[in-house]
Amino acid sequence: MLVIISDLHLGDGTTAKSIPASAFYLFAKRLRQDAHFASMRYGKYRPIEELDVILMGDIIDPLHSTKWLFPPEGQEEYVQIEGQDHIRITEPGEKNYVRPWSDPSHPLFAPKLMEVTRVIIEKNGEALGVMRKLANGEFIEFDAVNGGGNRKPDSPEKHPLKVRFHYMVGNHDWYYHLKGEAFDRIRQELIDAMGLSNPPTPFPYDLRKLRPDMPWQVDEAPEIERLFHEYKVFCRHGDVYDSFNFNAETGRDQATLGDAFTMEVCNRYPEELKRRPNLNIEIVDNLRHITNVRPALATPLWISGQIKRLAEENVLKESSERDIKRIWDDLADNFLELDFVKSQDKAFKFDVVDKMQAAVKISKVISLETLDNLIYRFQNKRMFESGGQSFAEYALQEPAFVDNSARYIVYGHTHHHETIPLDYDENGGNQIYFNSGTWHTYFDLARKDPKEKKFVPYRALTYITFYKEHEHDERHFETWSGAYA
Repeated sequence: MLVIISDLHLGDGTTAKSIPASAFYLFAKRLRQDAHFASMRYGKYRPIEELDVILMGDIIDPLHSTKWLFPPEGQEEYVQIEGQDHIRITEPGEKNYVRPWSDPSHPLFAPKLMEVTRVIIEKNGEALGVMRKLANGEFIEFDAVNGGGNRKPDSPEKHPLKVRFHYMVGNHDWYYHLKGEAFDRIRQELIDAMGLSNPPTPFPYDLRKLRPDMPWQVDEAPEIERLFHEYKVFCRHGDVYDSFNFNAETGRDQATLGDAFTMEVCNRYPEELKRRPNLNIEIVDNLRHITNVRPALATPLWISGQIKRLAEENVLKESSERDIKRIWDDLADNFLELDFVKSQDKAFKFDVVDKMQAAVKISKVISLETLDNLIYRFQNKRMFESGGQSFAEYALQEPAFVDNSARYIVYGHTHHHETIPLDYDENGGNQIYFNSGTWHTYFDLARKDPKEKKFVPYRALTYITFYKEHEHDERHFETWSGAYA
């Protein structure tokens, strides 16, 4: 029995809230039920011997941490604003400046990643404890079996099943793919905290290149490759199809524009608001959830909607909509001036950097209301309403699909759960694309009248299960996706 999940985005609490431990208890309960169902075949009880879970990227999320903005622990400098002490944010050129796009060999890089990782482990201690218990066989156990293939529920003899967790990285946790002893030590702490089956060497990212000419080296992960073969599955996080969050020329061991934008604009925005006099802290608390807005195209609507609501409730006090928007514009300007961002701007090509430059220039000269109206006018309606772009078309180009070595292609990254038929033939059977969705919190735009800027919060939980021939009566796969609030 093989289970695939992705995009949990467990954070340190400095931006949006992390997933509650209750989601992990629910997952453990369902795994236990599924394991017992898988142990029944044609009325006979035969407990399964293996249960593997592939964590398919963006599980731990060091990127959504404001700790990258500050000096190393113990070296903080403080500024005082209206009697409140705030840690001073480091700027390019300073000795304590380190960001996700810094050279990984920088002496501050691995220590900062360790600092962030340890806080994430601490903040999600109970949730990760559920994973460790599953890995130790504490949640799933089987009754003894009599000679007729039936359960002996009254027998004191029980057989625990240990769940094996295999970690693959995505675009928010790619740091755990970096080589070196310093990163091995960080990975070992994750292995111990999460009950992982991985060795402390780089967690795998790409187990099969899309094209042989791609400039990076394919990863080796024998246990995951064995699972792919036995279950006729192939999976990758999916960020390779997103140019904002993956650079095809440098591969996965390098930061991207998405990393820089997340850190210097989205993460930093609430921190800068904290430092503005006469600004109610409720504004900061509201805007910390910016990373959870869905669809992503609705982010400006959510920001302006929050400002509008707070203004109506007289929370903004002396701060105006114009002032708050100016902070966002200034951060966007500073982002575009980063040496790292400029280095991504390709000469003689209208690329992602050029598009962002144009968007920032337009945004600066218009009001939030006008920006909202532009979004309504120019949005791709289908993408806006579905919550994101489907990656199903890319699955058709996947080498494992083309050569029929996999019947099931699984991606994550989009946070949009899907089950889409790709092909069928008499000899091989079905070929199907899945997206593993997310366990993330959503602030989803209400569709009745988007101009009202109403967002409904809820949590999602999705996973996909694959079975071997001797597991579950002729069932090959099943998907489960739930939402709760």
